[in-house]
Amino acid sequence: MKDQGPNKKIFYRGIIRVVIALIALAFVSSLIYETRDEPATINITELAHKITAGEVMKIIVAGDNLKIELKNGEKLVSKKEVEAGLTQTLVNYGVAPEALGGVGIESKEQSGIGFWLSIILPALLPLIFIVAIFWFLIRQAKTGVNQAFTFGRANVHLFGGQKEKTTFADVAGLKEAKKELEEIVDFLKEPKKYTEMGAKIPRGVLLMGPPGTGKTLLARAVAGESGVPFFHISASEFVEMFVGVGASRTRDAFLTAKKAAPSILFIDEIDAVGRERGAGLGGGHDEREQTLNQILVEMDGFDQGTRVIVLAATNRPDVLDAALLRPGRFDRRVVLDLPDIREREEILKIHAKGKPLAKDVDFSRVAARTPGFSGADLANLVNEAAILAVQEKHTEVGQLQLYESIEKVILGPARRSRIVSDKEKEITAYHEAGHALVAAGLKDADPISKVSIIARGQAGGYTINLPLEDRRLVTKSQFLADLAMMLGGYASEKIMFKEITTGASNDLKQASTLARRLVTRYGMSEKMGPLTFGKTEDLIFLGREITTEKNYSEEVAAEIDREVRSFIDNAYRKAVQIVTKNKAALKAIARALIEKEVLEQEEFYAIIKPFKLRGIKA
Repeated sequence: MKDQGPNKKIFYRGIIRVVIALIALAFVSSLIYETRDEPATINITELAHKITAGEVMKIIVAGDNLKIELKNGEKLVSKKEVEAGLTQTLVNYGVAPEALGGVGIESKEQSGIGFWLSIILPALLPLIFIVAIFWFLIRQAKTGVNQAFTFGRANVHLFGGQKEKTTFADVAGLKEAKKELEEIVDFLKEPKKYTEMGAKIPRGVLLMGPPGTGKTLLARAVAGESGVPFFHISASEFVEMFVGVGASRTRDAFLTAKKAAPSILFIDEIDAVGRERGAGLGGGHDEREQTLNQILVEMDGFDQGTRVIVLAATNRPDVLDAALLRPGRFDRRVVLDLPDIREREEILKIHAKGKPLAKDVDFSRVAARTPGFSGADLANLVNEAAILAVQEKHTEVGQLQLYESIEKVILGPARRSRIVSDKEKEITAYHEAGHALVAAGLKDADPISKVSIIARGQAGGYTINLPLEDRRLVTKSQFLADLAMMLGGYASEKIMFKEITTGASNDLKQASTLARRLVTRYGMSEKMGPLTFGKTEDLIFLGREITTEKNYSEEVAAEIDREVRSFIDNAYRKAVQIVTKNKAALKAIARALIEKEVLEQEEFYAIIKPFKLRGIKA
């Protein structure tokens, strides 16, 4: 009965439209009727008197109808006697032949078509109007019925015939991932050599990785390389408010792919329907679970000879149902990592194609400044650099525009119009100088890339320090150096102004979070030992941490708090030590920031070089 709701709405909507149209038509007709100047009607007796008086100039006879035109320009209408001539009728009414001779009389024969139309149209027009109304209503109802019948069909999009196909050459890096998918493409092109060896190609391939790493791009490259029909659908399109529609659309999507075999069916963001069943969180209603069950059945129901490959992408593989990941369904799981420095350089070059580049552009230096950037971030970076070059009225994209776009992607656009008092500017300069000085004074800290007191996003200023090379592992010494650097701005404000401001609030928050992780997650507290504390539960429908189960006693909790405080205190003492011993260097950095507002890496190290800072252990 739920399907009748949309049909009723369409039917009632059609009736309302017809009623409005009738009211409008009646209104227009009344206006036309009222404004039209209709000639007056007279009888034969009055016509005879006017002819005798010499007022009539012309009479037009059309059947039994008379159109009369007076000498003063007035027009009248009348009717003559049936089956009698006009002249004889007027004589009978006492009109003298002399008076009648001064009147011009014309006779117009009524055509056969006009005669029949005058008879048929008055009866036919209402019938035509009624038929038109019923046709309109039936057409509206039929549209609703068609929508009801197609409600359970999947809105799969067929990719093919694009002017510029995406291939593996358009995907920089991801060598292992491309190799896995090249085997899929080869199977679709030449299945015989695999079947003769007794090999079975995987039915499903799951692309896993952080957002922006190129999962959808890689799927499009598979479509371009294979040359077979490639069907794309988002998992969220399966689920509707009506129970059973998702399962129906799933069947239709797989049936469409089977009919076009060999083919590829790509399901984007499969975690929208493939989450763990029975979690009881986030309103995981029956419709989503029924859709997931239907996907599981369809993937099991593939014939061994059916050459249909299911590609799926997700950035949350941890929330997927175990049945979806077992062998026979998604046999292969292709992991897409964030690109390393060489891959970032290749990605930058791909996205820079078609853009005029200055001779000084060095993508290796840009890649070195963008650790942790995904492929999508790098594409956005190059695009922002091109936009910036246009705004600054350059004809080419230069190195400075690329550097500027890095900060814009990370922190947001520069807010140069923001009005800052001289006192706030000085405090911000010493705050950022404190961060930079502490980092430069620690042996395990990453080198400073840039220091700025220009506001970006929510930050009043910022200090960027980046590693010389990509790293997958972080040591305890590096963490401690990061802690001390985070507290460098706080220490600088307190030492130089004998006061602290709210500018350090975000630094303190990050430092507290990092210190707690060192104790509870990374096992880097000598007192607590190699243990982790607290079991984190994920709220599945939000996909983020929501609760932490406390699996330790209150005494241990107090001990954890003391260890966190110890990490923070040690880092703060180290920051105070470096700032106190190098006040001259701190003042030199702050003065340069007040004057220039931005210090690049070379400028910063040129300022502190005379002071001969020695890198100490954090």
